[in-house]
Amino acid sequence: MPYADIDAGRLYYEQHGHGEPLVCIQGLAMDVSGWRPQIPVFARHHQVTVFDNRDVGRSFYASAPYDIPALAADALALVDRLGLRRFHLLGSSMGGAIAQELALTHPQRVLSLTLCVTYGGNGRLGRERTRLALAGAEGQTDAERAAALMVLTLSEQTFEEVGDQLGAMGEMVLSYPHRQRREGYVRQLAASASHEARDRLSGLRLPVHVIGAEQDAFVPVWKSHELARLIPGARLSVIAGAAHAVNLERSAEYNAVVLEFLAHAALQGTPATASGA
Repeated sequence: MPYADIDAGRLYYEQHGHGEPLVCIQGLAMDVSGWRPQIPVFARHHQVTVFDNRDVGRSFYASAPYDIPALAADALALVDRLGLRRFHLLGSSMGGAIAQELALTHPQRVLSLTLCVTYGGNGRLGRERTRLALAGAEGQTDAERAAALMVLTLSEQTFEEVGDQLGAMGEMVLSYPHRQRREGYVRQLAASASHEARDRLSGLRLPVHVIGAEQDAFVPVWKSHELARLIPGARLSVIAGAAHAVNLERSAEYNAVVLEFLAHAALQGTPATASGA
């Protein structure tokens, strides 16, 4: 099993393929398994690095609360351990918040930035939503939390098409040997609420692609529009009819949109390798 020991703890990671490095950061409650529809496709063009954030999957569980900069520091420590001096960076949902923080604090390391179904910061509305979600999570069983996340992340079309199989999907989630423990979910959710980069995003000077999902009930698509407006020269793509789990439900379309931008960004800059630029 590939693990990297950083100052904060031990992170599980995987690397696939060859080419310009692409580092992918997952969101709330998701581990490397959430990238399975992307890894073989992206690995045809890039050296793909995926990993489990702290408090999920096979990485270490924290002993105290933390914030998005701490998660960005984890990611930076990992890429340093792996010798990735410059890389394309893709973040989904909370992973997009982590990617923003990493790109803002270490812009010289990031060749391009792809921000999917994510947000630049939380106002009062976002903080209240998180407060209510945290209050609800404290009393939820694992099955109830899994069901709630499916409601928030899957599209109406999926619910209609899957129908009676939803129960089986929930059982599959619960049988996953590396499923997230409740305390990890609560700490990650609290950390996601702390993200606020909207006053700094105008300072980004690198190729940026914001990807939104039209029917996202978890991170509303207007947050993608806001994010793109705040970043000079950012490209905005909104996938029609898609929900928050767009990379799973609409993987072919998602993969194509991501790779087209990465190919364009690579043409604009200096090619990088795993050991340097």
